[in-house]
Amino acid sequence: MQNLAPIALFVYNRPEHTRRTLKFLKANLLADESRLYIFADAAKTENEEENVAEVADLINQVDGFKSVKIIKQKSNLGLAKSIINGVTQLTESYGKVIVFEDDLISSPYTLQYFNEALSLYQNQDKLMHISAYMYPLVGTDNLPDTFFYRAVHSWGWATWKTAWDKFNPDIDDLIAQFDAKKKNEFSIEGKMNFWKQMLEFKNGKNNSWAIRWYASVFLNGGLSLNPTKSLINNIGHDGTGVHSNIEFMYNVKIHQQAIKNFPQEIVENKTAYALVKNYLAVRKGSIFQRLLRFMKQKMS
Repeated sequence: MQNLAPIALFVYNRPEHTRRTLKFLKANLLADESRLYIFADAAKTENEEENVAEVADLINQVDGFKSVKIIKQKSNLGLAKSIINGVTQLTESYGKVIVFEDDLISSPYTLQYFNEALSLYQNQDKLMHISAYMYPLVGTDNLPDTFFYRAVHSWGWATWKTAWDKFNPDIDDLIAQFDAKKKNEFSIEGKMNFWKQMLEFKNGKNNSWAIRWYASVFLNGGLSLNPTKSLINNIGHDGTGVHSNIEFMYNVKIHQQAIKNFPQEIVENKTAYALVKNYLAVRKGSIFQRLLRFMKQKMS
């Protein structure tokens, strides 16, 4: 496979997560033919300096890729600015990019999936995002290996410069383009708190690049490509992440086979949408299960 996409890996202060992410990424088919760019953020406080230094030592020893370039920040940018800057830099240079964060365990076939999809759909403007993660859906026997869906997942993804150029970071401009119908469609008919995340960003309660990227894709009529069986598992929901709580509902068994089939017609898969909507509706469990999870988070 020629003209492979560069990999952007964003790391910060979690050495063990970073070590595991790199171990599985290095085990991917095509890893030794891929260029790896590691964007390492600087410590925000003195308490983080030791872990940041340990991550720095770790990434300085990375091998197993066609090339490794480390971009170390002199001051703390935060995840949102780091990702926006890094993705912009690599799409400008290469026209496409594969994006990992420091808490993602991948299948050996994840890079192959990304690169095949990036090549196959490179001239399809309606497809703006390629996801490698998928929820632990139930009843997928009649789904193909991959499908198109409106929302984007940020746990292992890829895109092209033509799509990323449409990223709009201005939350006020984004919000102004939504009416009631779009809000409902955007939030998967109220089953996911995407609109709440938009309002929380506006009010300074989160600093999400991902919700603004999804809004940009949605408002441009874009879609994402998704595997029916996840090629990624997020190990960051253990309370160590800056933007994550302790959660287990999104854990998946990583698919250990190559993705063979990709849809030709770029339209949202209605069956897949219904399965995702159903999963989102019941993912938090009963009131008792939610209360128990809340208490565990408070006690941890």
